[in-house]
Amino acid sequence: MHKIQITVYFSAAHFLRGYKGKCENLHGHNWKVEVMISRSSLDSLGMVIDFGDLKKEVKGMLDELDHHNINDLDYFSAQGGKGHNPSSENIAKYVFRELKKEIASRNCKLEEVRVWETENSCAVYQE
Repeated sequence: MHKIQITVYFSAAHFLRGYKGKCENLHGHNWKVEVMISRSSLDSLGMVIDFGDLKKEVKGMLDELDHHNINDLDYFSAQGGKGHNPSSENIAKYVFRELKKEIASRNCKLEEVRVWETENSCAVYQE
């Protein structure tokens, strides 16, 4: 099994509903997102997938989060009916699910997504 990983960044605000502490207030992070994918055999060029293509795909997906209040997005909005709290854990799951189909269409498997909200704290989502 071959695996590759890319790292991309975005900046966004959020607040945690129901949390008692500083994070219940609107605040922002410069988020780091790591995406790992795998493939059982390499393509004709000897790659899992081109790093540039993968970065472009992930950055395109993250554009909807970048420089926004994450709480306002339907998946995270209390008014949107889903109301997932925008914790790092739920953001990692959201990114994973948004990318999963596109990665599968490239004959690759999405292994995991790591979302870092600080240089010392990250959440990981895998299926």
